Amino acid sequence: MESIKIINIVSMVLSLGVAIIGHEIMHGLVAYKYGDNTAKLAGRLSINPIKHIDLVGTIIVPALLYFSHAGFIFGWAKPVPVNMDIVLRNGKENGAIAVSLAGVTYNFILALICALFVSFIGEPKSIFETFLFFFFVNSVLINVVLGVFNLWPIPPLDGANALMYLAQKLKLYKIVEFYHKIFPYGMIILIIIIATPLSSIFFIPVYYVLLLISMFTGIDFINLINIIERI
Repeated sequence: MESIKIINIVSMVLSLGVAIIGHEIMHGLVAYKYGDNTAKLAGRLSINPIKHIDLVGTIIVPALLYFSHAGFIFGWAKPVPVNMDIVLRNGKENGAIAVSLAGVTYNFILALICALFVSFIGEPKSIFETFLFFFFVNSVLINVVLGVFNLWPIPPLDGANALMYLAQKLKLYKIVEFYHKIFPYGMIILIIIIATPLSSIFFIPVYYVLLLISMFTGIDFINLINIIERI
């Protein structure tokens, strides 16, 4: 039983790393498509995890969530540098929205791919298959949580940036002004939400996304995740 727990923890750490590092790299890759080579010049399009590790977001926060039995785990990597002025010049607001949502899109697509792999693996029959099983199941949960979290319309999250550029495109300048005003307080707002029962409300979409994935694959991921969390 102890070895199963260790396999689960290792798979969870790797799942989180793939989810958050890939999320950040995708921002830089899409920006690069619009002529912004800032991330490339900074060496931040690399898959080397050392270049992306953030002490708080990649290590401390996930560890606290895990050991406090929060019921979910998420984190963040060092943001990949993007020059939105270049993106806006070449891709207008559509380009800025695409860059903003690139990471979230990656997380949801990866969650679906991992869910399909779980259905292919079936019941694990070896230690290696057990590791893969845990890795893919944990990846489904972590990527859905990250995707939903980053869609919150609160700065500096991706959802807020996408909404701000959409408002700019639609000439809804009052919304743009509103976001510029609350941007300095975004992290405070996020901490209040995460540290209070409000988080359970904001994370409700996670349940419905997992439900959709379960219906698509024929696997009850909600029940499966609950079983793994009790290991």
